[in-house]
Amino acid sequence: MQEVKDYTEANRALWDEWAEIHFASPFYDVEGFRKGHSTLGQYEIKGVGNVAGKSLLHLQCHFGLDTLSWARLGAQVTGVDFSPKAIAIASALSAELGIPASFIESDIYDLPDVLHKQYDIIFASYGALLWLSDLMPWGEIISRYLKKGGSFFIIDAHPMIWVFDNETSSGLQVKHSYFHSSHPLTFDSPNYAAPSNDKTYIQYYWIHSVSNIINSLTEHHLCLQYFREHPTITWKAFPFLVKDTDGYFRLPSTMPQIPLTFSLKAKRE
Repeated sequence: MQEVKDYTEANRALWDEWAEIHFASPFYDVEGFRKGHSTLGQYEIKGVGNVAGKSLLHLQCHFGLDTLSWARLGAQVTGVDFSPKAIAIASALSAELGIPASFIESDIYDLPDVLHKQYDIIFASYGALLWLSDLMPWGEIISRYLKKGGSFFIIDAHPMIWVFDNETSSGLQVKHSYFHSSHPLTFDSPNYAAPSNDKTYIQYYWIHSVSNIINSLTEHHLCLQYFREHPTITWKAFPFLVKDTDGYFRLPSTMPQIPLTFSLKAKRE
């Protein structure tokens, strides 16, 4: 559908602009990464497990910090992203730090045109799903690139959070439908990693329910091992979230609690 392609191209242009901003932003702490800091959190490390000597495909890798963090743990990594600027930064950082990695510029849906191998592990993380217009071909792509017996792991924002107004400071107020639509939500908001630059950006999001996420995988030969919900998130998704000592954001204890992220692990049959 041409309309979907137009939205995707607009989002690609957005991420091209954001790539250099993010690379310089304290939010991503590239200097800390250069000194050996890992960008992987407790849920990712535990969920994916031991990666030493295993091949790992990272979908929607942005400029590769998570990808390279897996490489530091011994994985043979390939990162994929649709932003050419992000891929260029990732490749340059890999070379600078001497961390072996392959990076491919490709839209997820076009990956079969440029990639022809399978992997022990496929990984995706925060902020991945809402940029995808349709999860059924996404699930098919994961199945295609995962070796039999291999595992897929994702941690991302829980679909629940997208139904609420993320600008109001007066609590959780329902604003959007929970269910998927081919027409994306349109947001005009600051860059999450550099909110102080006083510029807003048009972004197009597609919401996917929990059932859509799970069914897109189980209908393509993946067996669900678990689906877990977490009361934490890595960024300030609502103005009233509070940052805990572990670095994660949470709802204040005085508010009713909802899941802010989910993690899912599935195995290729």
